[in-house]
Amino acid sequence: MVEYVFKTMRQIVDFVTKAMELIKREQVERMIEILVETYKSNGRSKILVMGAGRSGLVGRAFAMRLHHLGYNVYVLGDTIVPRIGERDVVIAISGSGSTKLIVTAAEAAKKVGAKVIAITSYPDSPLGRLADVVVEIPGRTKTKREEEDYFARQILGIHEPLAPLGTLFEDTAMIFLDGVAVELMHRLGKTEEDLRAMHANIEL
Repeated sequence: MVEYVFKTMRQIVDFVTKAMELIKREQVERMIEILVETYKSNGRSKILVMGAGRSGLVGRAFAMRLHHLGYNVYVLGDTIVPRIGERDVVIAISGSGSTKLIVTAAEAAKKVGAKVIAITSYPDSPLGRLADVVVEIPGRTKTKREEEDYFARQILGIHEPLAPLGTLFEDTAMIFLDGVAVELMHRLGKTEEDLRAMHANIEL
């Protein structure tokens, strides 16, 4: 009964645990440095978070935490998205790094001088190549190229993933970005009470 529920949960947990050891600390540090610098602009700099599909939902969750931390943050696709300029930062989330919508939007951001942070499994992808900072998050993406399946199976030791499509990347990225939010809390001297003060008090 319900054997796949718990097998899949275990596989995801094991994958994330192994992925933690593969994420490059220097990439994460550079991302954090940019976000701290952005915070210190006292609202003059904006952050635009973007991702398609489930990666977009991961991005929305991270954008909410950035808002709670006091950032001037927006999500691509929302009705209210301001003009982006050279002092601003774009965080683009794409496992494959080749999602056309995200690559096109990142290219537009680069043209106006914004910094682009790419969260992807493939630093040599179109998104990775144009980004100022790449944080490489291991994961099996939904693209069915052999080398992508090989990356997840061999490096992380998972041979026949139960989690379909981009689940492993999306879940790993979600947990990673939650960790980034906590790191920012400490570096910015924020408490949970500070975050609670920024939380919505009118909700549906």
